[in-house]
Amino acid sequence: MAFAEEIISARALGRPTALALPTNGFGGLEDSFILGISCLLKISNLGYMSLAIGKSPRVQRASKSKRRGAARKIIGPWRRNFRAIRGFKTPGLRRRRQGERGGAMTTTMRIEEVQSTTKKQRIATHTHIKGLGLDANGTALPMSAGFVGQVAAREAAGLVVDMIRQKKMAGRALLLAGPPSTGKTALALGISQELGSKVPFCPMVGSEVYSSEVKKTEVLMENFRRAIGLRIKENKEVYEGEVTELSPEETESTSGGYGKAISHVIIGLKTVKGTKQLKLDPTIYDALIKEKVAVGDVIYIEANSGAVKRVGRCDAFATEYDLEAEEYVPIPKGEVHKKKEIVQDVTLHDLDAANARPQGGQDILSLMGQMMKPRKTEITDKLRQEINKVVNRYIDEGIAELVPGVLFIDEVHMLDVECFSYLNRAVESSISPIVIFATNRGICNVRGTDMTGPHGIPVDLLDRLVIIRTETYGPTEMIQILAIRAQVEELDIDEESLAYLGEIGQQASLRHAIQLLSPASIVAKTNGRDKICKADLQEVTALYLDAKSSARLLQEQQERYIT
Repeated sequence: MAFAEEIISARALGRPTALALPTNGFGGLEDSFILGISCLLKISNLGYMSLAIGKSPRVQRASKSKRRGAARKIIGPWRRNFRAIRGFKTPGLRRRRQGERGGAMTTTMRIEEVQSTTKKQRIATHTHIKGLGLDANGTALPMSAGFVGQVAAREAAGLVVDMIRQKKMAGRALLLAGPPSTGKTALALGISQELGSKVPFCPMVGSEVYSSEVKKTEVLMENFRRAIGLRIKENKEVYEGEVTELSPEETESTSGGYGKAISHVIIGLKTVKGTKQLKLDPTIYDALIKEKVAVGDVIYIEANSGAVKRVGRCDAFATEYDLEAEEYVPIPKGEVHKKKEIVQDVTLHDLDAANARPQGGQDILSLMGQMMKPRKTEITDKLRQEINKVVNRYIDEGIAELVPGVLFIDEVHMLDVECFSYLNRAVESSISPIVIFATNRGICNVRGTDMTGPHGIPVDLLDRLVIIRTETYGPTEMIQILAIRAQVEELDIDEESLAYLGEIGQQASLRHAIQLLSPASIVAKTNGRDKICKADLQEVTALYLDAKSSARLLQEQQERYIT
């Protein structure tokens, strides 16, 4: 059989490819070609190609460098044929080809910005309130922290904040009284912002107490207990650090079958001073999964109970894409195993609710009760008294500290005489929060009675209150408030439109003027503008009526309506 033609089968192309191979004078292949082909096949690691060529003894004895040299000699004439076979495109050949092309080859880099999945904060009525806007001496600044005007009321609220911080305000109550749209709710929120997140703030409305399942006084007491915090300090042995390794070890299931059971968990923790590898019980692995712990998280594990707490993500990973709005914390200092003071903030209502739930039970009634939807029930006074005893003992021993918070009851005139008589006793209790009432009523009936009283509150409760009065806003202050709201809502509005909105606020109400901002911005965009102008506001004003205009129309067209 002549060796003039040899077949190289290339599976990469899916069809056989024939190459004309050089022969010597005796009908065999040239040794230099065999050297080159053998080297080329070796370099490109072609496990899926087959070549029907045998090596001569001289080829086998040849050194690696000699075979590479032979490959370079013969690869030129057959380069075009070798390009058809995908396997012969070695990395070096690709680099040489790219070098031959030089700068003619341009690659378009595709770069896309990763959008954060953090939800935007919804803009509410009092989003712009960041505090009371007082200086270091407690003097109200004309326009600060979202507040405009109400200087006397803000300074009085600042004194209340100081008394709460010094724990001299417990068992006292405050009343914010003033016409509608004068910033009473904003003042209460400003007090909560000044106190910070560690002080409980429990807002409610007077009409919340009316329930078909729970007594009115019970609803009030629940909110009273929610507004009283308890800061418990405990010294515990903990393992704390950044997770460097998390690998559960599996074993054959004791129940049989093909399932696997976790025998233990190997976890590596790292601090500034050193690292430790811990072997944990499989029950702790469930807690790790529940806390969604991953490598790179900072955690601590209580040595006695095995409780796991995820503190946050290590700040070494803060340069990554922030898609989950992670809280980044520094790597813990000291050793991995340490004694640490753990501070827990709970409310008295949390303790009440935890002790009020029946714990298990194997009888049929307990099982049925667990399956059925739990009905809202009252917490007995006896249980609360027992919890108060335990809390007082903790306070005496120095384990816990009582943090009186703020209970804010808006629209207090909606409460009836039973609630007011209950508040008389609750406010003077030994464990009581600071209570802030708010109302916009003048002289009116006390709900549930025929007698009238200031702000719809009985006189005996009014004697226990400190009253802060809020004033109506002037035109200049209204324009400043409207400008702040436009900035918060990211709306562009000119000075003339703000002055026109201020006039609307004087004639109707400040709330109505603020509500016209968003529709006016949509009208402006429909007309092809980004900035709100006076014409947009006039168009919106014609579409929407305020309360006073609607009442006037009702009086004029009274015969058309059903009375």
